[in-house]
Amino acid sequence: MTKVAVLHTSMVFVSVDPVITDLLGELLPDAEVAHFIDSDVLRTVMRDGSVSPSSASRLVHLAQAAEASGADIILSACSSLGPGADAAAATVTVPIVKIDAAMAEAAARQGNRIGVLATVPTTLGPTAALIRDKAADLGREVDVETRLAEGAFELLTAGARAEHDELIRAAALDLADRVDVIVLAQASMWRMTEGLAEATGKPVLSSPRLGVSDVAERLAAVEPAS
Repeated sequence: MTKVAVLHTSMVFVSVDPVITDLLGELLPDAEVAHFIDSDVLRTVMRDGSVSPSSASRLVHLAQAAEASGADIILSACSSLGPGADAAAATVTVPIVKIDAAMAEAAARQGNRIGVLATVPTTLGPTAALIRDKAADLGREVDVETRLAEGAFELLTAGARAEHDELIRAAALDLADRVDVIVLAQASMWRMTEGLAEATGKPVLSSPRLGVSDVAERLAAVEPAS
């Protein structure tokens, strides 16, 4: 049986919103899923304002534990810890998929002016950099504008979804006139994808389904053991 490990840096996708687990059940129904959680590292990154070597090493430890458990592939579920996922990939032999990698590539294909909307400030830089990297791989040049829905993540973790959603909606409407496509940098914003597309009149991308689909496609491309 194929084993998928998911690395979490907060409890959002474990206790607040199980969208990743649900999507894995939908797209990889026969896979064994294991969750590896450091419930404090995202808060540490937010406090520090960047991914320190210490925080990156904590994601490396999660990835190494996932590999030791027999995982065939690892999904890193935190966009803020993108540099940590890169560091982890250098220490394990199991492939690591960033949840936002497929989304970043889709954005780079779809628009020249890309808006990145986040609820955690430390996600803006890694997401914008990932989009630019994907655009470079495609031979394209893009302009990336970032916007923070300040305070929204704290509202979500406190269970105040309506207030969380309103902050994101206001930020998206403000951003929409200047971009071709809007990227929701936090996977926790996925529920708003369709509503924001309707409100802004612009394509809106979120990462959970694209990220899990990326995992499923990579597993499908691997020849089964004989």
